Amino acid sequence: MDIKLDPSRDDLPLMANTSHILVKHYVLDLDVDFESQIIEGTIVLFFESGNKFKKQSSSTEETYPSESNEACKLRTPEPCHIPVTNTRTVSSKMGYNDFVICGKGEKDTSGKDGNHDNQEQASGISSSKYCCDTGNHGSEDFLLVLDCCDLSVLKVEEVDVAAVPGIEKFTRSPKLRNQIVRELVALPADRWREQLDYYARCSQAPGCGELLFDIDTWSLQIRKTGVQTATDFPHAIRIQYTTKPQGRSVTWTSDQSGRPCVYTMGSPINNRALFPCQEPPVAMSTWQATVRAAASFVVLMSGENSAKPTQLREGCSSWHYYVTMPMPASTFTIAVGSWTEVKPEICSSNDLATERSFSPFEADFRYVGGCGHMEYPCRFQNASATTQEIIPHRVFAPVCLKGACQETLLPLIPPCLSAAHSVLGTHPFSRLDVLLVPANFPSLGMASPHLVFLSQSTLTGMSQFCGTRLCHEIAHAWFGLAIGARDWTEEWLSEGFATHLEDVFWAKAQQQLAPHEAQEQRELRACLRWRRLQDEVRNSPEDMQVLRPNKEKTGHVSDSGSSVIKHGLNPDKVFMQVHYLKGYFLLRFLARRLGDDTYFSFLRKFVHTFHGQLILSQDFLQMLLESIPEERRLELSVENIFQDWLESSGIPQPLQRERLAGAECGLVRQVSAEVAKWVRVNRRPRKRKRKETEEVLEKVRHRWCELVVKHKYTEAYRNVERFLQEDQAMGIYLYGELMVSEDARQQHLARRCFELSKEQMDRSSAEVVAEMLY
Repeated sequence: MDIKLDPSRDDLPLMANTSHILVKHYVLDLDVDFESQIIEGTIVLFFESGNKFKKQSSSTEETYPSESNEACKLRTPEPCHIPVTNTRTVSSKMGYNDFVICGKGEKDTSGKDGNHDNQEQASGISSSKYCCDTGNHGSEDFLLVLDCCDLSVLKVEEVDVAAVPGIEKFTRSPKLRNQIVRELVALPADRWREQLDYYARCSQAPGCGELLFDIDTWSLQIRKTGVQTATDFPHAIRIQYTTKPQGRSVTWTSDQSGRPCVYTMGSPINNRALFPCQEPPVAMSTWQATVRAAASFVVLMSGENSAKPTQLREGCSSWHYYVTMPMPASTFTIAVGSWTEVKPEICSSNDLATERSFSPFEADFRYVGGCGHMEYPCRFQNASATTQEIIPHRVFAPVCLKGACQETLLPLIPPCLSAAHSVLGTHPFSRLDVLLVPANFPSLGMASPHLVFLSQSTLTGMSQFCGTRLCHEIAHAWFGLAIGARDWTEEWLSEGFATHLEDVFWAKAQQQLAPHEAQEQRELRACLRWRRLQDEVRNSPEDMQVLRPNKEKTGHVSDSGSSVIKHGLNPDKVFMQVHYLKGYFLLRFLARRLGDDTYFSFLRKFVHTFHGQLILSQDFLQMLLESIPEERRLELSVENIFQDWLESSGIPQPLQRERLAGAECGLVRQVSAEVAKWVRVNRRPRKRKRKETEEVLEKVRHRWCELVVKHKYTEAYRNVERFLQEDQAMGIYLYGELMVSEDARQQHLARRCFELSKEQMDRSSAEVVAEMLY
């Protein structure tokens, strides 16, 4: 391959040759099998080819020119053509009713003998006897490279899109399959329904020839004998595959009510163990998916429509979702379980009026300055959508958490959505589902298009914890999703913005707070984050504290489009907060330097300019500095910000100076005095039972457990045990506290809890904890 990985490093490879050919649309047709813990079916990929994909979207390309790497060639094994005894199409029979796939497909009969797993394929790679050209400049066959791991691929074939009835009505060349696909992907945005319909019809067309393929550890490689260029390579292919129970993109577990469920983890390898795809962010695509599961399950997914189940036969239902806004495949999310929808006890007509859904096909598009992204039905050009403060939303949870969600979470969503709209303007997505995920979910939340995951830990205590986390995930709709990082190493462009905006959104959502009270709360949170950042810098490797680790090479890829994500597979990175905290303090520094009014006015302009696009740090910084008069920049420059904040480890010097010079606000002094008081109280001899104290501290269970461990309060060890079992999103840090104490009883408690829960933990969390314990 054109990327040689050093096994001693933890970099994540992105193998897809996106410089030569891009996926424009995916059609997934899948069955979820909880008994076998696999997802199986087909995926049809529609491509567009051409050298134009080497053109970068950055507005600062002249300042930071792209360097061409040595031409990359992909080493491939002997062709691994799997014979299939059943030559009929492998996809399901489909009925068309608003694009909902209604039939259950016939399965391939080649059997498991034809199933080459990654280990078998990797062994073939080492005995390669020839090379295939990954570009369109050589004499060998063109090789399509997709990101893929932990999948069993059964068959790959070209799709005969020319056989679709009615296809001739919008194409000038009904017999040229690639030309049909080119014209299909190029349909204008106002024909999006027709486009989705024909994508679905084409995905069900018969095959017209199997393609040669092979799998290695990180990629699926496909070629067609005699085809030497990306332009001539089939532009619609169908892949029949199954996931594996141990696949790292999905987690099979039980929810808090003990019912089976499965959901996507998102990272560190994203979706390549869910379906073969192009992982690099530049491969922005749309998708539609039909998922079948037992009728007792609810399927939630990244999709613009609020899907309802279609019963196929007794005990089986089908769900269909679609997306018309092109986004990286890594943002696709799915969750299948026995979720129950949590509804408000009383729903006012005013709420319904405010939340009316605005579909992208409504005819009142109003252009207020052209958008800079590729064409799609954009909400920023829809006059009705731009004024919609609260988008339609639903909440789903296990049955046992329904009451807690109804009391804590559900009332927070409207004010948080409204606050976000008041700060940034148009909601990029037309609706939102929120799911309370199982206890083994390794973080407090995760945002994807139209779907947010929240940990049950957010329901603990008063509304502020839940509200601020909800605001964080809502902020990702703008920063992380509608505006994405072109280079994944620049995570601060997503997490730094979301962390900074969560305070702003939450202050506006809490309408009962006076402005000075809201400001003092923000100062208190800044103080807490400052202390966390200091701890993180002291206890983490220096090279993992840099927000722009590739420096001037940021955004660069090989000639084929492949690249590596620095530290992408390092299990410790999942639990680091440097990119959250340093990014937050940089944005706070800029907002204070410019003044809130100027900064947030600029931010709305930036969102309007860059939504639907990928950016690098310099895109944001240059536009920010150009928007303010030179005399107010006060020696700020892109180069200085890179040097002080983004390309250095440790605490940025401007932040050090600010914290040393700044006076603590009244609330910070009050909290510090209260903490000091309780430290003194805690040192006194204990002469009475602490039942009442325990009940109060249940609202801050994590901090309580830290105090229990620190002071070896054995009577409350059961609280620690319970927390480690039920709040894994936050509990992982407690394992470290238990082991650092070097207390034999605490270490035994940690090891016992880990043995009970390690099978339910995600792989990264389990690796980190195991390293602490053994």
